[in-house]
Amino acid sequence: MTSKKLYGKDLKEFDDVDVDDLLTQLSAEELEILSKEVDPDDRFMPPDQRTNYHCEREPTGPVDRKQLIEHINKIALETPDQPENVPFVAGVVRGKKWIPPEAPVIATREDEGVSFNLEDEYEQALGTATEEELVDLAAILGFHSMMNQDQYHASLLNKGKVGLGWDGVTKASQPKALPFEPPNTTDPEQSILKVYDDDSKTIELCFNNINLTDDQFDRLFKALEINTRLEVLSLSNTGLTDRTAEKLAIALEKNATLRVINIETNQVSANGIVRLVKSLLVQKNIEEFRASNQLTAHVLGNKAEMDITQCIEQNTTLMRVGLFFEFNDARSRVANHLQKNIDRTLDSVSNLLSKKLYKKLVDFDDHFDDISQDWLNVTLKSMID
Repeated sequence: MTSKKLYGKDLKEFDDVDVDDLLTQLSAEELEILSKEVDPDDRFMPPDQRTNYHCEREPTGPVDRKQLIEHINKIALETPDQPENVPFVAGVVRGKKWIPPEAPVIATREDEGVSFNLEDEYEQALGTATEEELVDLAAILGFHSMMNQDQYHASLLNKGKVGLGWDGVTKASQPKALPFEPPNTTDPEQSILKVYDDDSKTIELCFNNINLTDDQFDRLFKALEINTRLEVLSLSNTGLTDRTAEKLAIALEKNATLRVINIETNQVSANGIVRLVKSLLVQKNIEEFRASNQLTAHVLGNKAEMDITQCIEQNTTLMRVGLFFEFNDARSRVANHLQKNIDRTLDSVSNLLSKKLYKKLVDFDDHFDDISQDWLNVTLKSMID
């Protein structure tokens, strides 16, 4: 990925700089210089602000509004009207009357002017057509309501006549029975003990669709505070509330290894979601956070969305967020910041791989030089002997 440069300087380091913060630090003179350098061709700006010239002279004296109005009226009365070249006469039109121009004549080709009358041939063709041909014609013309589903698909695949004609009844097909999803067999008590014991094999835990009690939530989040192995925790449809979400936020502030957290389809309010998003700023190790479809917070509201947006913009590691934003401002700002985090992560990974590859090439080159020197010594010794 090629980075943009200005006057030979790389502009990538200024991607995270807030423009509003920079503008607040400028003085009045610097803002005036900046406004002169910006393109003023903006139709949404007032006309007096589109030019660089501004009258900055001090007033020569006090303004008397009454005297100014009297002077304007006096000048208006004393100034004679401009003489008319053609005097006004009632009922006489002065000047030229506007006549619309004639429309240009488009030259037509010879074959375009020929008309055909095929009514008799149409009737003869439709009268002698078979039912298969009529079905195909109805499918081509888009008359889907005139045929059943089997006839329509048969006409598209050119399978010939299907069914009993126009009044044929389509045979009902038995729907394919799909197996239900198996229930979640995760043992909550055993999983909580593994988290508390910091089991090295317990990297991912899924409690989805398991109704956990408040006591189980408390013990799980207490164990999560001291755990250093768990990376993925899914708590979808587990009955999580604001009270237990507060303890989860405390655990997220202390845990430094968790990367993915999923609390979708629970009973967390908008304030609870804001609290959880703020807790991600302490360790900054969460890469994916999902909290949509809450029973008590279908719509977060403008204040909650703005708070969540500000917290996400301060997070440099979060790359995926599962939340529904109603307002376009929050939606676009979050999407842009997440894309920046993804690009930054990809750049760091590519730089790390480049350094490792360069180191391996250097080591291989040194090893090849040693082998070449040994081979040269052996060759010279054999020639001398």
